[in-house]
Amino acid sequence: MNLLYKKTLLPNGVRIITEEIDHVRSAAIGMWVGAGSRDEREGFEGISHFIEHMFFKGTEHRTARALAESLEAVGGQLNAFTTKEYTCYYAKILDEDLDLAIDVLSDMFFSSLFDEKEIEKEKNVVIEEIKMYEDSPDELIHDVFSEQVWNDHPLGKPILGTEESIRALSREKIMQFLTEHYAPDNLVISVAGKIKHEDVVGKLSPQFGNFNRGGRRVLEETPIGRTIGFYQKKETEQMHIIMGVPGLGQDDEDIYAMHIFNNILGGGLSSRLFQEIREQRGLAYSVYSYHSTYVDTGLFAVYAGTSPKNTQEVIACILEELMEMKEKGISAEELARTKAQIKGGLYLGLEAVSSRMSRLGKTELTYNRVLSPEEVVEKLEKVTLEDVLRVIGRLWKKENISIMTMGPSGHDVVLPDLLKQSGWQ
Repeated sequence: MNLLYKKTLLPNGVRIITEEIDHVRSAAIGMWVGAGSRDEREGFEGISHFIEHMFFKGTEHRTARALAESLEAVGGQLNAFTTKEYTCYYAKILDEDLDLAIDVLSDMFFSSLFDEKEIEKEKNVVIEEIKMYEDSPDELIHDVFSEQVWNDHPLGKPILGTEESIRALSREKIMQFLTEHYAPDNLVISVAGKIKHEDVVGKLSPQFGNFNRGGRRVLEETPIGRTIGFYQKKETEQMHIIMGVPGLGQDDEDIYAMHIFNNILGGGLSSRLFQEIREQRGLAYSVYSYHSTYVDTGLFAVYAGTSPKNTQEVIACILEELMEMKEKGISAEELARTKAQIKGGLYLGLEAVSSRMSRLGKTELTYNRVLSPEEVVEKLEKVTLEDVLRVIGRLWKKENISIMTMGPSGHDVVLPDLLKQSGWQ
């Protein structure tokens, strides 16, 4: 392990990992719990995100208002987020206020009340969040697409849950989920900034080193994706398009070649799709590609929003660009430029202590070790033109392509015809 990183395993299984940065005056701390929407069985959909909300609704020692004011009063930040595979509660403060941040986060973790009245009130808040999300088709389409491709597997379900599933939550279910998943083996605490590892361990050990419940997560089987052609009617000005294929899990040997391919295809302003569809043809404002990576699988997709009358042309353009890359690969110049771009983005993103804290927590939780920026760059530099060509062929097979459109009616997309027109074999 890089000497900058220090790790302590408490007797009960909690992992504490730190990075000491002497030249700053701030610190960031995060509690990373290996529990997300993927871990929700039937009847519990949306509970991970709901618990995240409830952690801010009052403890035995602080009201909801006191929690909100606790770190803001010293210029700090307190927040949280939920993903499909983990939940994170974090704080950013001046180094002198680390004790306060630890006290507040510990209070939330161990002493949240989960008051029945607050639960009912927060159900309405989350349902409004769901409705707000449903009013944003450019965001909603990604959830609907993964739900369709992964059918009934929990990994395909929306993180927020549904109005019905949120209404059905109860305090009993919340306490059951906490007992099963908020366990020592499932918790990583990461801290970065002007701190000392031994001090951090000393401050965290009294509470986090002495609780026992649940156990390390056991994931359901890997989802088996299906190929879909799906249209969802929605009264919007644009037609929203998403096209995708099954992707790669986090430990796949081709993951770095895939990142390079994704970046060149639709990863930024200089990407092929952005230049062709937006700059050259003026068909879309937003067009990009992305890869969602999970422990054992992934989803590679291309998104575009366009006027309904341009739907067929945009889809054909995406397919043509993919076919061009599938047949000819990328140039040496593109490879070198993209490596530099990813490397630069990686290091620039680590300028903030909160980013460094996130890297520590996320990689320790998902890989059981810190994946250092230097290691990422080293593996990135080893990717060859042949590697990129191979991963394009591996992922973008004709029989694996799924497509979904969301928007006004009357736009039936016939994918086989478009594939044929674009020269796909």
